[in-house]
Amino acid sequence: MAMEGLRRFCKSWFFTGCVLLFALAAAGNETRASQNKQNNCTYAITIETTCADGAETSNHVAVRFGDTNSTDIVVRRLNAKPFRTLDPLQPDGPLDDVPQKAFRACTVDEFRVVGECVESPVCYLYLKLAGSDDWRPGFAKVQVLEGPHLSSEYFYFRRYLPRRVWHGSDSCQKEVTPFGIKSKRKGLATKRVVV
Repeated sequence: MAMEGLRRFCKSWFFTGCVLLFALAAAGNETRASQNKQNNCTYAITIETTCADGAETSNHVAVRFGDTNSTDIVVRRLNAKPFRTLDPLQPDGPLDDVPQKAFRACTVDEFRVVGECVESPVCYLYLKLAGSDDWRPGFAKVQVLEGPHLSSEYFYFRRYLPRRVWHGSDSCQKEVTPFGIKSKRKGLATKRVVV
């Protein structure tokens, strides 16, 4: 009789423990979900179009950038109108009385996008041109507005981009091994920003 009472007591405690663990796990998932929503950052993407003949484009331009921790952010199409157009000689102030069309010759355009926060400095950037006309970007830079120490260096292009392929550079840390150069950056993930 005492043994059966003990068994019922243990079963009730086991059930209570399971319910408690389930409640804690659910609360943890909600906390993680709210943290992920809070982990979005605003990026200022600055792109210069050179002054070469035929350097401007009216085509769609996509950008892909990220860090060494596989945080990969893809913007399939930068806004048709930039956040602001900067004077190439004085990049601290925007140009006045200039039509807001992106990727004109001799201009520097800034776009704002929101995406998952990078954990280390942005170390790679690729651009992709879709369409039939040519485009010759000069440089591109990504600034993390919530963490300036995570912003990228300048990525220089200064050539006409090939169409429909990612073109850019990767300055992430690399390691020399007996089998060749190994990138410390993990493969590209599928985390995306659609703008």
